[in-house]
Amino acid sequence: MKKVTLFVISLFAITLFMTSCGGGSQPAAEQPAATATGPYADLPADIQAMMPRGEEIYKTKCTVCHQTTGLGIDNVFPPLSKADYLLADKVRAVAQTLNGSKLDMVVNGKTYSQEMVPQVDTKEDAVAVINYVLNNFGNKDGFVTMAEVQGIEIKPRKK
Repeated sequence: MKKVTLFVISLFAITLFMTSCGGGSQPAAEQPAATATGPYADLPADIQAMMPRGEEIYKTKCTVCHQTTGLGIDNVFPPLSKADYLLADKVRAVAQTLNGSKLDMVVNGKTYSQEMVPQVDTKEDAVAVINYVLNNFGNKDGFVTMAEVQGIEIKPRKK
């Protein structure tokens, strides 16, 4: 008798547990839209979605010069943190990430002459990493869209 009672109680507990996990939920169409949270909550969903890719690119391509802090290396590689040069022209930043730059850059009053080599191969990757930079390292400076960079030509790379 004890085994039957224990079995019935266990069966009841399992049934109660399984029905309580999904019980009372609304159909998907009726559920309220998820509210974005975190550091990118104020950005459009498509921009938020590219942040992990931008972070990955930054960590693998950009940290050598611009450091994990985005502060760069004084007198060699410019900072990206609160950098007036970057913020003045976000589309230019995408173009330089794609094609590199041999131009002198005046960033926050200091001149940087070190050549920047191309870092990524696609506009999508360039936009992702620039958007990541625009929203990290003390920056909270909006974003650039794919539509804004349509006119950028990706220059052929020398092999």
